[in-house]
Amino acid sequence: MKKLILVILGLTLAATLFAADAATLVPPGNHNAEQPDIPGASSRRTQATNTTFQAKYRKVYALLQNDADLRGKIKKAAAAYGIDPLHIVGAIVGEHTYNVDAYDRLQTYYVKAISYLSSKLSFAYDDEDITDFVQRPEFKKCAGVSDSYDLWECREQVWNHSFRGKSVGGESFPDDRFGATFFQPYYAGQTFGLGQLNPLTALQMSDLVHKVSGLPKLDVADPNSVYKTIMDPDLTLPYVAATIRKSIDAYKNIAGFDISDNPGLTATLYNVGNPEQRAEALKAENDRRSAAGEPEKLPEENYYGWLVNDKLTELKALF
Repeated sequence: MKKLILVILGLTLAATLFAADAATLVPPGNHNAEQPDIPGASSRRTQATNTTFQAKYRKVYALLQNDADLRGKIKKAAAAYGIDPLHIVGAIVGEHTYNVDAYDRLQTYYVKAISYLSSKLSFAYDDEDITDFVQRPEFKKCAGVSDSYDLWECREQVWNHSFRGKSVGGESFPDDRFGATFFQPYYAGQTFGLGQLNPLTALQMSDLVHKVSGLPKLDVADPNSVYKTIMDPDLTLPYVAATIRKSIDAYKNIAGFDISDNPGLTATLYNVGNPEQRAEALKAENDRRSAAGEPEKLPEENYYGWLVNDKLTELKALF
């Protein structure tokens, strides 16, 4: 009897601690009644190819609708990372509606993946390879970091603080993102493949994907392999899922919001990146609001995530 009482007390205490630590569940749907403004660059890119956002959406939707194997791959990747497949679908739909057109057939992505092995690529800026650049003394603080996500987050922070838009040792560096400066050796594009991943994101997710999916770890010294991974649907979908998983965890652990039921929010974060910094900013804002007796601010979707939530019924029909 005493043992039973102790068990009940233990369960009650655990439930109390969990409730105190529980994140606020963000309901499905859009926070904004109307779609937020679409960036001019996205509109100009779409107009330049003589198409429309609606036409691009219908094209990527048709790819998903007509390929049962692709839907199966999406479901498998989602299950491995404990997320709803609609989060992956939302990321794919958003990217191919506002970034680049989807290919008509999944096979084209496989062909493109193979093509990335035929030319010599490099991750570099002004003839300085990234492997040499991160050996500079400014990156010393990152030397003891082993996890790929934390390592590249650290390096990106060093870039922003010590190099971005500055002159170091007589050398000027562009006021641009780390990924855009060092990780786009193939024409002007910065993201590629079915999930429109950029190489820096793939490198960040390498350890998590290796742990969960068993894929080989990526090596920044082998850009061709990084690009093949991004372009090959069988390899890139786990990276898409891992990226979304990281965003969900960041908002839950840092900002105290559970966004796992809102694909528009995960699509927004997939689009804008840096979920930890954004979660920290939201937490700081809500701490300020709480101190001032104001209602808390919920996470909000951008134009990209708004479309995903707006089309959710149609996207759910795919599964």
